[in-house]
Amino acid sequence: MFTAESSGFSRFASIPAISRRSKMVLGLVAMLHLAALGLMLATEVDLVAKLIFLLFWALLNFSWLIVFRRPSVGAILSLELVAALIILSQFKHDKLWMTVDFVDVMIVDHDTSAFLLAAFPSLRLPIAAAAIATAVFLALAWHLDPVRIRARTSSLCGLLCLSSIIALSLGRPTDLHEDFLGQNYVSKFARTGIEGIYELLNHGYLDADVRVAEGPKSNLSGTCKPTAALPNIILLHDESSFDITAAPGVKVPPGYQRYFQSFDGKARKLLVEGASGPSWFTEYNVLTGLSALSFGRFATSVTRIAAGHIRRGLAHSLSQCGYKTFTLYPFYGAFWGSRVFQTGTGIQHYEDMRDLGTRNFEADSFYFDQAIRTIARNRGTSPLFIYVYTVANHFPWDTRLRPELTPNWLDLGNTSDVDEYIRRQTMTASDYRRLLNRLAHEFPTESFLIVRYGDHQPQFAPRLIDPSLSQEALARHLEAFDERYYTTYYAIDTVNFAPVDLSWALETLDAPYLPLVVQAAAGVPLDPTFFEQKNILMRCRGFFYRCQGGAEARRFNGLLIEAGLIKGL
Repeated sequence: MFTAESSGFSRFASIPAISRRSKMVLGLVAMLHLAALGLMLATEVDLVAKLIFLLFWALLNFSWLIVFRRPSVGAILSLELVAALIILSQFKHDKLWMTVDFVDVMIVDHDTSAFLLAAFPSLRLPIAAAAIATAVFLALAWHLDPVRIRARTSSLCGLLCLSSIIALSLGRPTDLHEDFLGQNYVSKFARTGIEGIYELLNHGYLDADVRVAEGPKSNLSGTCKPTAALPNIILLHDESSFDITAAPGVKVPPGYQRYFQSFDGKARKLLVEGASGPSWFTEYNVLTGLSALSFGRFATSVTRIAAGHIRRGLAHSLSQCGYKTFTLYPFYGAFWGSRVFQTGTGIQHYEDMRDLGTRNFEADSFYFDQAIRTIARNRGTSPLFIYVYTVANHFPWDTRLRPELTPNWLDLGNTSDVDEYIRRQTMTASDYRRLLNRLAHEFPTESFLIVRYGDHQPQFAPRLIDPSLSQEALARHLEAFDERYYTTYYAIDTVNFAPVDLSWALETLDAPYLPLVVQAAAGVPLDPTFFEQKNILMRCRGFFYRCQGGAEARRFNGLLIEAGLIKGL
């Protein structure tokens, strides 16, 4: 009798304990959902973004419930993922001016992981701490949570959420420039996932005509037969540079615009494919002669995707004509897969910041000196192609970079970041003049063709070009490819050399045509793929991807696929 009474009493006494535990778990789950709501209000800026955030939050919870059935476990894992996504997006935007999108998850490679841990070793401790804390909280929730949700119920609710996200994402797709805005982190991730999968199912990574009857049918290796001695070629990637007088009311020093003129006195405009940030878009353009925009939603990862899949471009054609090809890269070679991408397109000798012996960005004179050393070490029977990056004008512009190099500088009366930007441009111009003088003095018997270009405008340029636009209006202009926000410059200079043909160096030129200009000016015989692209240039009057709504670019991509020069995309 004592045992039975004790047993009944125990069961009776356990009811309040279970009730208290249930209330505690219910309170925990409510706090987790409120925390998610707070994150939504803090980071999502428009109605559609907020709605997709809520649907994505619900989808995450229902997905975990299918596996674990416990609401507290689902909420903890969901909040952990959402918070991690926001933190990583803010971190990436702070360092690279881009947020995390779903393509980052689709294309996880060794180079990307190696780059993050090498460039930002401080990430290791927070990642380990977060993993330990998550494990502890999950163990407690698993032990305390008495509630169980049926997997069938969770599946139906999750499917409803997913269907709603798909409908909203395809009905209101994002634009590439939104990847460079520090907002809508979670909704953007969800929407780019739907958009990326949709594009992948419809046409793969690359938008190309399925079958093209005419065009080049082989890689034509070894067919280059120049009729005269070829010059050494230096291609200069002029970071974030454009003629800022395109913005009204900006004060510049005397002679400022001369830097953007070629040896013939002409100022030529380059239309790039990224606004205020993606250097690798233009890197892809000038090395392959192709459009990053052909990758659609995947364009933000173009060099990572294209690495090893494209056997055509400027460096490849030059190497077929006997050139030794070099890249002097100021950052980690794993950044956006740059090393693998460039070596796949014909760069034979690639040196990044570790190879150059640097730990931070240097003044442009450093990289120009490295180019001089490369020429001195390798000149001989073969002409050289050297792709050189400058970084003095890289963001941020809220601090003085190497003020001792401009001791007599006086600010011009613009905003502080604009004055610093212009000061750095004058540093680059001065270093560049010294480079030309050194080439002429140290290599009097060598000939040089130097082509330089701005890869994109600086991040503050849009507010200067048209200050009257709201953020929403500016987004519409960027989406419509308003040329004011995509125009930089390209310029041609020579040392001991007269350009062979400048007929294709148009006043305004799309960036994918720059390899044509380089080869024509140098007198390099064009292979059939570039000859075909020259015909496109003439038909489209300097436009490429935007010609005929992308039809010319799609057809040309199809030609290269049939010729075996693009594989696996």
